[in-house]
Amino acid sequence: MRYRSGDWDTDQRMPANLLNSLIEYTTVPVHPQEKVIDLSSNDLFNAPFCYLSGHKLVQFDAQESAFFKKYVQNGGFIFVDDCNHDIDGLFAKSFEAQMSSLFGPDALRKIPSTHDIYRSFFQFEKGPPTTSFELNGWGDDLVHDYLKAIEINGRIAVLYSNKDYGCEWDYDFRNKRFLAEDNTKFGVNIIMYAMGV
Repeated sequence: MRYRSGDWDTDQRMPANLLNSLIEYTTVPVHPQEKVIDLSSNDLFNAPFCYLSGHKLVQFDAQESAFFKKYVQNGGFIFVDDCNHDIDGLFAKSFEAQMSSLFGPDALRKIPSTHDIYRSFFQFEKGPPTTSFELNGWGDDLVHDYLKAIEINGRIAVLYSNKDYGCEWDYDFRNKRFLAEDNTKFGVNIIMYAMGV
């Protein structure tokens, strides 16, 4: 999802990597090319799943704010990932302020490790998997044992991470064979949950 402020195009290989994982593990029909959609475009309402990330300021203009809210209220799903991995960083503070403005100060809440998203395809009994950036002391030097979400009608509409999954999954998909465990499996869970599969 492209938004006018900040730096939306942070993890350029990640979408292809996740698309490859969907093809590898599921039977979901997948278009092999990532589609970039402007938050202010009507094309947004044709997408069942969107990804938003960045390092810098998130300051939606009036149309972007209206479309973001309308999209999730009408059943859309947005996975938002803080590339700074820093709960006190500029991206985190400005994005959370945007959510508070759009949905109220208590809308963005921690989800429990027992949430369905951790079992929507693969099993993650301990909740959100840890990233190498957390373990290496990047950003705020914390391992976040939770994700946050805005739920609408009992389902996650906005999933929010300070774990920097985008950078974790930003490598050529052909290099997955060198990993002891495929770290994109949780991305598959997010997408399968979002699509209600």
